[in-house]
Amino acid sequence: MSKPLGPYTPVVRAGDWIIVSGQLGIADGALVPGGVSAQTAQAVRNLEAQLASAGATLADVAKTLCFLTDMDTFATFNEAYVAGFGSSRPARSTIGVASLPFGGAVEIEAWAYKPLAG
Repeated sequence: MSKPLGPYTPVVRAGDWIIVSGQLGIADGALVPGGVSAQTAQAVRNLEAQLASAGATLADVAKTLCFLTDMDTFATFNEAYVAGFGSSRPARSTIGVASLPFGGAVEIEAWAYKPLAG
C-alpha cells in the first residue's frame, strides 16, 4: 500500500466498523491506464488492501459510496465492480460528480462491519 495522497487516514476502525476512505484507480502513484474499467478494478484492489490492513475483507463490506465523473460509464463501472466484489453485494450509492482528485474517473469508499473480538 502506498501512503495517502492527501491529509487523511486511509482506513479507520470505529468500534465494530472499519471505514475506508475513497480509493481511486491508482497504482504506484499514478492512475492505471484503461479507463473506467481498469480504474474500478484497481480501486477495488486498493479497497481490499486497506481492508486487509485492518483485518477485514471485501465480504465484510456493508456499504460502498461510489463516485463517477461520467454517468454514461455506469454500465462499464458495474461490470468491473461486480468482477471485483465477486458474490458480495454491499448496499451501494453511486453519485455523478464533476471531477475527482488526480483526474480519476472512479472513486470508491467502503464501510465494513467486523466486530472486535470480545
